[in-house]
Amino acid sequence: MLGVRSWRVFGAVRRGVRVTPWERRAGTGVDISGLYPPIATPFSATEEVDYPRLEENLQKYAQVPFKGLVVQGSNGEYPFLTEEERVEVVRRVRKSLPADKLVMAGSGCESTRATVHMTERMAGAGADAVLVVTPCFYKGKMDSHALIQHFTKVADSSPVPVVLYSVPANTGLELPLDAVVHLAQHPNILGLKDSGGDITRIGLVVHKTKTLDFQVLAGSAGFLMAAYCVGAVGGVCALANVLGRPLCELERLCVSGRWEEARVLQQRLIEPNAAVTRKLGVPALKQAMEWFGYHGGTCRSPLQPLTEAEAQQLRRDFSSNGWL
Repeated sequence: MLGVRSWRVFGAVRRGVRVTPWERRAGTGVDISGLYPPIATPFSATEEVDYPRLEENLQKYAQVPFKGLVVQGSNGEYPFLTEEERVEVVRRVRKSLPADKLVMAGSGCESTRATVHMTERMAGAGADAVLVVTPCFYKGKMDSHALIQHFTKVADSSPVPVVLYSVPANTGLELPLDAVVHLAQHPNILGLKDSGGDITRIGLVVHKTKTLDFQVLAGSAGFLMAAYCVGAVGGVCALANVLGRPLCELERLCVSGRWEEARVLQQRLIEPNAAVTRKLGVPALKQAMEWFGYHGGTCRSPLQPLTEAEAQQLRRDFSSNGWL
């Protein structure tokens, strides 16, 4: 048990009162609609977490109209950090950010037991919600039954709301649609971050959960407009680490129904987004951050920096679309 503390409900605080999952979902609710960068973790030359540079990045992100930040996601090199580093990064982000910015922290581990533990620690560090990725090492056994049991146990015990995270490009496992629909009924499961890019699936999730308070976030800037078209409420986009304001503008255009302007902007974001995600990954994101005035720095081993040819291709992907 975490004991009595200030339980954060986005937009309000109930001090000294433990808000149950049922109250959180049915009473106040947590609105996760909007844009989030899944922030990178800056490292020093010796691969230690560089907290001063993290703080400088956070000060800049606080000036962008994001709904909040995702901390310790895939782009934060979460699998390469120790448990203490993961928690300390979240603690520092929460302390640095304005109170009206939501902090969603990655807490997924391979075992249910470890995920429950990490979720409690992330809540204790100040996370407003947790993002829980599918366990995947034994992916052949991770059928709907196993995953429903896993996420239910995590949500039952979590002090803060849970967002499901499906990222098949990294895990080799997509959270099955029937499992999502079943889990959407849980009072402490708020929504889904879907990074698969299948717009038909995203539309089906929205359709099949339309009677519930369940919110879907697109997991990439490359299909953000399309996801809005079928009912998503926002996005967690790696590209927002470098092009945060244009992505917030795309969000604004979609929400206001200005689809022609949104289409033009979306098209300009597709190539640079692909470069820092599926094509070149986190090393490219960190390189692009340096170009745009943020601290990206090195990756933690075994991730390697870009080759010269890759860096040149990355620059072309940004410059040919008018961003550099």
